[in-house]
Amino acid sequence: MILGLTRGWSLTGYAITAILLLPLLALIVQATLPDEAVFSHLFNTVLPTYIFNSLILMLLVGFGSLMIALPAAWFIARCEFPGRRYFQWLLLLPLAMPAYIVAYVYTDMLDYAGPVQRALRAWFEWQTPHEYYFPAIRSIGGAAIVLSLVLFPYIYLLARTAFMEQSSNLLHASKVMGCAPWRSFWRLALPMARPALAVGVALVAMETAADFATVSYFAVPTLTTAVYDTWLGYGSLTAAAKLSAIMLLVVFSMVGVERFARRKQQLFQKQARLDESDRYRLTSIKAWAAWSYCFSLLTVSFLLPFAVLCGYAIDYFAESWDVRFWQYSLNSLYIAAIVSAVCVVLAVLLMFLRRVSPRPSDHLTSRLSSTGYALPGTVLAIGVLVPLTYIDFAINDVMEWFGAQGPGLLFTGSVFTLVFAFCVRFVAIAIGSLENSYKRISHSLDMASITLGQSPMQLLSRVHLPLLRKGMFAGALLVFIESMKELPAALLLRPIGFENLATYVFQFVSDEKLEHGALAAIVIVIVGLIPLIFLNRSLEQSH
Repeated sequence: MILGLTRGWSLTGYAITAILLLPLLALIVQATLPDEAVFSHLFNTVLPTYIFNSLILMLLVGFGSLMIALPAAWFIARCEFPGRRYFQWLLLLPLAMPAYIVAYVYTDMLDYAGPVQRALRAWFEWQTPHEYYFPAIRSIGGAAIVLSLVLFPYIYLLARTAFMEQSSNLLHASKVMGCAPWRSFWRLALPMARPALAVGVALVAMETAADFATVSYFAVPTLTTAVYDTWLGYGSLTAAAKLSAIMLLVVFSMVGVERFARRKQQLFQKQARLDESDRYRLTSIKAWAAWSYCFSLLTVSFLLPFAVLCGYAIDYFAESWDVRFWQYSLNSLYIAAIVSAVCVVLAVLLMFLRRVSPRPSDHLTSRLSSTGYALPGTVLAIGVLVPLTYIDFAINDVMEWFGAQGPGLLFTGSVFTLVFAFCVRFVAIAIGSLENSYKRISHSLDMASITLGQSPMQLLSRVHLPLLRKGMFAGALLVFIESMKELPAALLLRPIGFENLATYVFQFVSDEKLEHGALAAIVIVIVGLIPLIFLNRSLEQSH
């Protein structure tokens, strides 16, 4: 640590943290204001339903994702069968597919007018829907299934890593004691992987709580849709802020429970990890069953929806390939590029301060600045809009006081609001990427640089930045992709007349016309595949 670090570096870190925490603080303040009885009306009528549906959906998606991911993670980490090497990264592909697109595809297939029910009626000569029962896809159960298919890779990735890092000595000991593979999994591997599974389920639950497009399309009232409807329907920003505060309480409670459950857990014997010879070699029926499970999971979660999108794009290519497609693509690209650049710069400053400062308060700046990632898009939109609206009005009032014409909605009427919201939410990704890169840089390099008379700025520019290039690139890439896909905040904060690919596609989904937006959806999916490729390469190098 550099004891001679100037106070200016600390003030810069505090200023960045204060700006990034501004939406959260503004949201809390706004939630304490009177709301003209709108929230009371919601509380006495529909709020219990919103809360119940949100909790049930998180429970169903968390359980469903866990049940889907566990067998796949076990097969890939501890078994050897044909295609295992390819499935280990192919099963990450569903992360690139927006959930609302999967929802549309399966609704189109499984609804009453879809090909599945039409085929059933033709085969069995049913004439009316009263002659047979078919589960409704537009329901909380359907939403849970769709979200589970998209979010299970979070648990799969963590579980696979946990299984692969377990000690081979324990596996050998279980074999000596006569444990069959199933018994070894149930009594040894699964309990040891529980911390990773808890983290994965918590991530899935938070992503479920933040989802807006899927539940909106399925007409499932949750707290996320309640915030959106209260803001735009009732016109009460304060009531929406109160609902957002409830959502924050749910999200932070989940994080707290997950950390509390793991507070005393410790993992020993991390050495002697599994290698190729330690895997169970599956043959005949067992190998076929493992391959079939992984392929079926990949098909229903990614290959089938993507194939349907490609079919739509080919059939409606002439209607999709127009000026709007190019304009909205450029809008998405330049917003994402600006956000990724800003986030990387902020992450570098915060992580450098944390690296070299001896003051404990400086170490908190990067952690506090990462809080925005836990905010759902609709909640973040309110938190961003409240202070920026106040600043816009203050600027106009000051200009009028001086006898000049005010600039109008300087911030809230431009893309600045969108960029600011994305930076608040996604700077945590860049910070996490830089944190991993900084762990690989020896502190002796810092001491040697200071001994040679280098200032903190010279240390950052001449030593750290060249060594952080890969981490900076990875962080920028991940932020870029997330900015391309972010929908709720973009829907609520976009300027009038401004569209990007995410809002463009969602409009077609809402109008039951995804066919016309399939080309834009494919662009989002393909761009989302890029970080998954880099992630898989990094995992292969680490294992």
